[in-house]
Amino acid sequence: MMADNKEQRVCIKFCFLLVKSADETVLMLQEAFKEKALSRTQVYEWYSRFKGGEMSCEDQPRSGRPSTCRNDENLERFHNTINADHRQTIGEISEITGLSWSLFQRMLTEDLNMKRVSTKFIPRLLTEDKKKTNCVNVCYDLREQVGNNPQILSKVVTGDETWCYGYDPETKQASSQWKTPNSPKPKKARQVRSNVKIMLISFFDASGIVRKEFVPPG
Repeated sequence: MMADNKEQRVCIKFCFLLVKSADETVLMLQEAFKEKALSRTQVYEWYSRFKGGEMSCEDQPRSGRPSTCRNDENLERFHNTINADHRQTIGEISEITGLSWSLFQRMLTEDLNMKRVSTKFIPRLLTEDKKKTNCVNVCYDLREQVGNNPQILSKVVTGDETWCYGYDPETKQASSQWKTPNSPKPKKARQVRSNVKIMLISFFDASGIVRKEFVPPG
């Protein structure tokens, strides 16, 4: 069955008003229109328009530069903008520049080979000096002691204490950044501690935890 684009735009608007996600709408269009279905990029662009308050399903002249703006000069400028703040969304940049959402999406995925990934939560961010010097020295000392006495680690009981805080965690979407496949995965550390905290003490040996306990306040 032949289906013109306007018919599918009306379907997209209908799904949007029903509070369906863009991904759900893509799947329904593919099921209904098969190979004639609009692409994921086109669906997301229409969702962006509807969210911005533009509810017409008609094509409208685009503001800003024509499609010829996809050139090396603008690509470099766009790349610098992303590098300045990897958390910017396509919609934010599109709104600032007046260029289409689909253009930036193609530049990111096809020209810059980037995709949006979530940050990895770690307890704290270590400096290169702490990563290399301290860890290497500790490993050398342990290897030497184990070489002299292979059973030494099984006889060791050690302990530690730490404050456990309550946090208002940042969502994955809010902390995600644009990266290429060869870029290191972004990381973040908890910088702001809440007023809710309790002390945890624990003792452990080579087999696991021997004892752990939350210390009563005060």
